[in-house]
Amino acid sequence: MTERMTGAQALVRALEHVGVDTVFGIPGGAILPAYDPLYDSTKVRHVLVRHEQGAGHAAEGYAQATGKVGVCMATSGPGATNLVTPIADAYMDSVPIVAITGQVASGAIGTDAFQEADISGITMPITKHNFLVTDPQDIPRTIVEAFHIASTGRPGPVLVDISKDALQADATFSWPPTMQLPGYRPVTRPHSKQIREAAKLIAEAKRPVLYVGGGVHKAGAAPELRRLAELTNIPVVTTLMARGTFPDSHPQHMGMPGMHGSVTAVGALQKSDLLIGLGVRFDDRVTGQLSTFAPHAKVVHADIDPAEISKNRHADVPIVGDCKEVITDLIAVIEAAGPEGDYADWWKLLNGMKETYPLGYEEFADGSLAPQYVMERLSAIAGPDTYYVAGVGQHQMWASQFIDYENPGTFINSGGLGTMGFAVPAAMGAKMGRPDSTVWAIDGDGCFQMTNQELATCAVEGVPVKIAIINNGNLGMIRQWQTLFYEQRYSNSDLQTTRRIPDFVKLAEAYGCVGLRCERPEDVDATIKKAMEINDVPVVVDFVVHQDAMVWPMVAAGTSNDSIKIARDMAPKWESEDE
Repeated sequence: MTERMTGAQALVRALEHVGVDTVFGIPGGAILPAYDPLYDSTKVRHVLVRHEQGAGHAAEGYAQATGKVGVCMATSGPGATNLVTPIADAYMDSVPIVAITGQVASGAIGTDAFQEADISGITMPITKHNFLVTDPQDIPRTIVEAFHIASTGRPGPVLVDISKDALQADATFSWPPTMQLPGYRPVTRPHSKQIREAAKLIAEAKRPVLYVGGGVHKAGAAPELRRLAELTNIPVVTTLMARGTFPDSHPQHMGMPGMHGSVTAVGALQKSDLLIGLGVRFDDRVTGQLSTFAPHAKVVHADIDPAEISKNRHADVPIVGDCKEVITDLIAVIEAAGPEGDYADWWKLLNGMKETYPLGYEEFADGSLAPQYVMERLSAIAGPDTYYVAGVGQHQMWASQFIDYENPGTFINSGGLGTMGFAVPAAMGAKMGRPDSTVWAIDGDGCFQMTNQELATCAVEGVPVKIAIINNGNLGMIRQWQTLFYEQRYSNSDLQTTRRIPDFVKLAEAYGCVGLRCERPEDVDATIKKAMEINDVPVVVDFVVHQDAMVWPMVAAGTSNDSIKIARDMAPKWESEDE
């Protein structure tokens, strides 16, 4: 089909053709031509957010909850630069989003025109690819290419910057356009020789561990992972970005590794003789001091992004490929090879750790609320089919530790970039992508104040998210570090929110939401149940918790995982080795 239309009409038509149903954005001068035909679209719902950062995080939440590409839109200059943080966040966590920005007219580019910023240059290090479009004829093809790049290979953000004159000028629209991406060929099929080498190492190992990252969930490979684990009887650890990819209730699950991981998961990695890394980055929060990480282990590392393999830790068997295909091929080779290895001693050691060092927390003599208790009760009452969306800090770690995840993709959080302000808009996006599911945002009183204006968007658009504010009156993780490493000198970490500045209940009501408050353990269940009963407007619950609740276990930044502490000045006793 071929017809004449403006670049702006072509943009909206192209978005409809690639299956976009929701766009999060704010209009402004340079992007305004695109908003006019958007007004007439019956297929694309535009959600008017209150800040562009909210648009970007909402697109991320939508993408993570649905598996589709999230879309956000902003104008030039400050509108576009407000998208930089969510774009960087999506890049770190491999989230497929397309950010569409208006740009000043092509003749004015480079003249420091009003609201001009070189957003392509700014975002080049934090996008998979970006485009500057100055010819209306290129708009449909660019949109198709952007969605293809964002959603294939290792997913990630793509920026499409379109000059105002390209949106206003006429061009011939034809569909489907032909993509022109000669250099983009992501490898998904693993090399069979590498699969056989990996299977050989698995057969020889005495203490193997399946070290599972977000790439397994991104590949939709949770069923294959479970089959591989049960076939081999190898223990499994799931990183922060993979929580739920392997069920918490499964006896082979050892928990989350890393700085605030379980003793069993950290110990499993440290004591292993083979790490089977699937869709992981070997990032510093998991490895601790890299030179002392899993010192006796050989490494099989499978990832769709060849740049990740041997980047931080040398891989004895590197496998480039999609995790679903890697695991499927591995299962076939292992099944043909015969019975599983004998891991009786290994399981005895790990189950001993699990029994001796379960996750626990301190309860306070003054009767104040422990945040971990809130998470336990929320998990029990809301259940495993709920989507939990966390901000960043202590509350994020408690949410990863004390909520039970049984289903892939049900824990959405900002892992790599650690973006405060992520939870509220991301929960909004997740709820819009999964309107029939319950979505709880778990936020800190610090994070919440960065993007809580999106409560207005939720109320106006009819998006009944539920938000649990874990309110300890402080920037909690900062306070924890100041307690442990800065001699309790609490420099600029006290937010005064427990003095009701602001009063989160009144704030919620001002935004058209229901506001609730809970300060006592005995009221937690009733408060959560009340929030669960309200499904027509957003609900904000102010859980006022003790200011000195801490996240344990903890591996201090830059130290060895062997130095893990289960509480202040308390370390687990590892078994001695004759190695």
